[in-house]
Amino acid sequence: MGWLFGNKTTMVSPENALPGRPAPITVPGRHAVLDAPLAPPYPEGSEIADFGLGCFWGAERIFWQTPGVITTSVGYGGGHTPNPTYEEVCTGRTGHTELVRVVFDPTRVSYEELLRVFWEAHDPTQGMRQGNDVGTQYRSAIYFHSPEQEKSALTSRDAYQKVLTDSGYDPITTEIAPAGEYFFAEEYHQQYLFKVPNGYCGIGGTGVSCPIGLTSGEA
Repeated sequence: MGWLFGNKTTMVSPENALPGRPAPITVPGRHAVLDAPLAPPYPEGSEIADFGLGCFWGAERIFWQTPGVITTSVGYGGGHTPNPTYEEVCTGRTGHTELVRVVFDPTRVSYEELLRVFWEAHDPTQGMRQGNDVGTQYRSAIYFHSPEQEKSALTSRDAYQKVLTDSGYDPITTEIAPAGEYFFAEEYHQQYLFKVPNGYCGIGGTGVSCPIGLTSGEA
């Protein structure tokens, strides 16, 4: 998708970001695959994880196929513009990256396992790009929702960096930061590859396995 709107690889400053709008984008009430709510409230006991790993079409499919995931959606985070449109994000003037929001049952799948899926599904060493998709909206990111998630994310990054380095890869560039406001993407982006099975995916990992047991000292 990156070739449609040009390559923007420098983060925009808040004062130069597009103004956006007060009204949020309307999304479907139910997930097209999992038949679960896209927006809150979510089931009691569920937790949220936010991941950016390139074009969100293929990234979302990877997570909705993961056992223990209750629902997924795609949206925009880590930027400055309120309620941005996809076209605005593609200009590089909102500061957002394309995100997958994963709502999961921690009794069925751990956050650490979701981190493994995240790391192995893309190349986190590419900076402001993912493969042929170039721009700030394709940067790798983890936005954590608790101190426990932050610790797990940092520990997993360090563990994965060791095996990536051994395999000849550059340093990880993944942004790890507190979760800010999440803005849902337009309806046609939600579960896109279910609606368009032969659509553009863009997801490709390094082929390097991520160590398991990332927060227990086993890595």
